Amino acid sequence: MKSLTTAPNPSAPPRAPQASAPSPTGRERIAPLLQRHGAFAVLVALVLVSSFVFPSFGTLDNAQNVAVQASFIAVVALGMTLVIITGGIDLSVGSVFALGGVLAAWASQYGFWAALLLPLVVCGAIGTLNGLLIARAGMAPFIVTLATLLGARGLLLALTDEGATTYLVPRDSAFAELGQGTLGGFGYPVLVALALFAVGGVVLQRTSFGQSLFAVGGSADAATLMGLPVARTRVLVYLLSGLLAGFAGALNAARLSSGVTILGSGMELDAIAAVVIGGTLLTGGAGSVSGTLWGVLLLAVIQNLINQIGSLNSSYQSVVSGGFLIVVVVAQRYLARARRT
Repeated sequence: MKSLTTAPNPSAPPRAPQASAPSPTGRERIAPLLQRHGAFAVLVALVLVSSFVFPSFGTLDNAQNVAVQASFIAVVALGMTLVIITGGIDLSVGSVFALGGVLAAWASQYGFWAALLLPLVVCGAIGTLNGLLIARAGMAPFIVTLATLLGARGLLLALTDEGATTYLVPRDSAFAELGQGTLGGFGYPVLVALALFAVGGVVLQRTSFGQSLFAVGGSADAATLMGLPVARTRVLVYLLSGLLAGFAGALNAARLSSGVTILGSGMELDAIAAVVIGGTLLTGGAGSVSGTLWGVLLLAVIQNLINQIGSLNSSYQSVVSGGFLIVVVVAQRYLARARRT
């Protein structure tokens, strides 16, 4: 059976050649890589240089110390990452962290689960309140979370008689072991933080909820037209932020064997700095939990180096962190412009 072929029509106008998409330039390829992995590259370079300059910096004991100190802010920054990806902000996490520690220390006299669940319930309720006021009432995240920052700090002071009472965690309790125990040379807080980041990475990259966060942060109106539950998504991220901040506070109380009332002041700014340094855009719609982890470790290494120098006090960490933040925000604007052009 002969196949039928269509003869060309000589009177038909010549067909215009199909235009192929221009191949990305070198700058367009490098820009997204720098935005996602720039903090990791700086961290590796800083660690290598510091190991040669300060012999004690590269020791295993110092690495364990840095990891434990960074684990608590890392858990808080994980929740902050989810919030910022949706285009929000949470200024209450520092006070919620301190409140979680005090509640856990007070409840530890009633056993492990009481010490763990009470801060999660109370701090989760604060996060839910933030989400409802922002998503349902349409209030500005800055104002709402600033109000809950003051409210959580006030509740903390009321529970501790203006800071005069310090609740202690029984040293031989299972709850104290959660903060002070070790496995493979690294403390349980480090392992817990890594496990939470692993779960957070899977949720953000491999689930519909994680993709909804990017969609809401990119354009809430477009996400609504796509049928995504924008309000529910925002409530959930603030709930998670409150839960993680409270859990980090409880973990810290287990580590210190007490609920210290003065902790958490300014922690929200450190968490935001770590998230932004890790490549998450403050405008929302882009970010990663791995980048946040590198940002947290970078700030922790800077603090450790300041301690290694000895002649500088810890106040210089804020100066260096602020400088890093300015450089990263400027770099993000440049990289975003490079990707568009």
